[in-house]
Amino acid sequence: MTKYINKDFTKEYLTETLGLPHDSNEVIEDTIYETSRWTEKHEIIFKDTDGKVYQTWYGQGLTELQDESPWEYEDIISCREMIQVEKTITTWVAKVES
Repeated sequence: MTKYINKDFTKEYLTETLGLPHDSNEVIEDTIYETSRWTEKHEIIFKDTDGKVYQTWYGQGLTELQDESPWEYEDIISCREMIQVEKTITTWVAKVES
C-alpha cells in the first residue's frame, strides 16, 4: 500500500497567504480535469513558503447561478507533497516523405 506524505493547510492560508489559486506566483500547474455544465474541477500544484511543492484539488463555479469558489465548503485542505521526476516517453508518429 502506497503511503503519501500529506500536509493540511487552512483555506485562509491557501487563499490569503499564498493567493491560491488565481493570484499567486507559486502556482506550478493548474489543470482542469473535469467539466460539467456548472463546475470545473481543477488539480493544482503549488510551492509553499517552505520551498516544498504540494498538490490538491478544487472546484470553480462556471455560471452566476453556480457561484462556487475554490474550497468553499472546506476549512482544512489536505495536500499531497510532490517531487519532480524526469520521464522519458517513447511514442509513434506518422512518417513523412523526405
